[in-house]
Amino acid sequence: MFGGKGGLGNLMKQAQQMQEKMQKMQEELKTKTVDASVGGGAVTIVMNGEKIVQSVKIDPSVVDTDDMEMLEDLVLSAVNAAGQKVDDMMAQEMSKVTGGMKLPGMF
Repeated sequence: MFGGKGGLGNLMKQAQQMQEKMQKMQEELKTKTVDASVGGGAVTIVMNGEKIVQSVKIDPSVVDTDDMEMLEDLVLSAVNAAGQKVDDMMAQEMSKVTGGMKLPGMF
């Protein structure tokens, strides 16, 4: 059923190794960052692998006190884009650990 004698034990060992690799990968991702720019570079967000915003840069030319809504939309879009990049980075790294195998409930 599980590849003969010792098959289940081997499967459990492989699962434990994969879990250890995933934990190591998650720790490494905490130190990596992504950046996302919107509006032709008007707003740039740098976010780490824990989805914590590290920096926000706003081009002064887009600051218009009569149209703060546009600036707010740009910041929101940049944060969402950075979050998506973190998700993509995590999925790519997870694929390396799992060998491309899709695991339920994982990224």
